[in-house]
Amino acid sequence: MTPPASTTAIRARTRLTPEAIAARVRALGPWFHNLDLGGVRTAPDHFLGDYPAVKWKGFAHAVPADLAGKSVLDIGCNGGFYSIEMKRRGAARVLGIDSDEDYLAQARFAAEVCDADVEFRRLSVYEVGAIGETFDLVIFMGVLYHLRHPLLALDLIRTHVARDLLLFQSMQRGSTAVHEAADDYDFWQTDLFDRPDWPKLHFVEKRYAGDPTNWWIPNRACVEAMLRSAGFAVAAHPEPEVYLCRCATPDAGAASERLTVTAPEPS
Repeated sequence: MTPPASTTAIRARTRLTPEAIAARVRALGPWFHNLDLGGVRTAPDHFLGDYPAVKWKGFAHAVPADLAGKSVLDIGCNGGFYSIEMKRRGAARVLGIDSDEDYLAQARFAAEVCDADVEFRRLSVYEVGAIGETFDLVIFMGVLYHLRHPLLALDLIRTHVARDLLLFQSMQRGSTAVHEAADDYDFWQTDLFDRPDWPKLHFVEKRYAGDPTNWWIPNRACVEAMLRSAGFAVAAHPEPEVYLCRCATPDAGAASERLTVTAPEPS
């Protein structure tokens, strides 16, 4: 497939030789994002294949193709794949944040090779209030299940940085059916908690997939309920785990309570 003109133009401006890029890629490894940096692949043996490009192909159409004049915040930016893609779509400002300095070093190098004007900062999702600005599009991909306080993270995003759109993804396990919940239930009604389509957030005390930071894994009903509760309305669901949301009025929980909660230290 021929890459978009903007992608070709970005690659053509690379000033480093393939040998220099390959050496730097090795020095910055291991990589989770398999990026194409001037013909050098950063994670060619990724267990998910050409990730995240293979994932991106499934929902790229749901994200505005023209982001001219728009601002983007990429939370948990990792190696910078989505930050760079948003710049390729013409975003005026892209800020990528991550709590891992190794990932940020990768992202900065990737942006340098691609000649993409992206800013990167070391911040956790719990610190988004310190950014002091809101964004037209917030990307929150593959982060929720790594957090000890996932609903707080969504609340902080909605309260402090999300102005219009949220691009969200979380690993999901359990039923993909969604129970249409009533407004209230009697104290003695307990059978609904055993329903597979009831919102469930599975707690991982030790490890899942060898990763000690996989803390909470929701089912589909839980993801959608948490998004609504935090104040996001699902506008598109282009892939089983991916949602494009718009800012809306929260369905549950008082906004004042979210504003007064003190964010914990990053985990």
